[in-house]
Amino acid sequence: MSRYEIIIYWSVEDHAFIAEVPELPGCAADGATYQEALSNAEIVIKDWLETAKELGRHVPEPKGRLIFA
Repeated sequence: MSRYEIIIYWSVEDHAFIAEVPELPGCAADGATYQEALSNAEIVIKDWLETAKELGRHVPEPKGRLIFA
């Protein structure tokens, strides 16, 4: 599982759930279900990180969030 924030929302225009990864520019995925979009996002994050490393590009550290109970 990725440590990067993933924002998932329903797109009426695309008739699909969209999963965006704000910390990784251009990194997004979609799916017919929420779970499919999340699963596809995990794959795209892995590919994004591998490609960035291969090209010698900066890979940002996940910011994470502090959640108070």
